[in-house]
Amino acid sequence: MHYARFVLSALCAFVLLAAAPQARAQGPSVSLEAARAALETSSHLVFDIREADEHATGVAPGARLLPLSQLGKRLAELPAPNKQPFLIICNTQNRSARVVEQLRASGYTNASYVKGGMSLWAERGWTMVKPPAAKASPKRRDSPATAR
Repeated sequence: MHYARFVLSALCAFVLLAAAPQARAQGPSVSLEAARAALETSSHLVFDIREADEHATGVAPGARLLPLSQLGKRLAELPAPNKQPFLIICNTQNRSARVVEQLRASGYTNASYVKGGMSLWAERGWTMVKPPAAKASPKRRDSPATAR
């Protein structure tokens, strides 16, 4: 429980730092080509941390959508620290680099960011797909006995 709070605090600090463009994160990265190969071979999970309005422009086939604004609440969707390697991608690499820096500081040494991001992916003309629609909650139907 204490570890989860620490990670959540670190991610909250990141969100505050995200607005500071002068903060240049240095850390483990992979090329866009390596990320594409990872998606094609399913060798790594790739998380797209752009927000929903950015996802609407198209996403890399096979990427998991995990908006940065939801990351703290959905941290359990990432592979456990020091387990399966995974990649973080955003639009230009600025947010993803800082997220990976924070994740690594919190023990996620298996995280790397994708250089260039989705803007470079699109510039190269690589396939992008429409994000899956949010699942609607099932509508409650009244039973024939109560519907009148």
